[in-house]
Amino acid sequence: MKVSVMNCLMVICNVPDETTATHIAHVLVQERLAACVNILPACRSVYRWEGALQESSELPLLIKTTQACYARLQQRLLELHPYDVPEIIALPVAQGLPAYLTWVSQCVLSSDD
Repeated sequence: MKVSVMNCLMVICNVPDETTATHIAHVLVQERLAACVNILPACRSVYRWEGALQESSELPLLIKTTQACYARLQQRLLELHPYDVPEIIALPVAQGLPAYLTWVSQCVLSSDD
């Protein structure tokens, strides 16, 4: 199967703790909404929320999926995430090892599933 890099996405989503990160990662991969989820070490986030400056520790998730699966992945993240307005940002993959991108596409649900 020839896979276009334009079909693959890297989704970034920060979560508040390791338990949430692990749970979301397992659900997304098990439900075939993501081929892989990297749980990165904690980072400090500084942001404005409800008019006030906030600072908190969060764990970034790097989620590999496809455009065809993105809407379902976003909906599932909204269901699983404890924040009212979680960070969910999808970036197109501009380049990548063709074998890896093929693997991503084969691991996630297609638009027909």
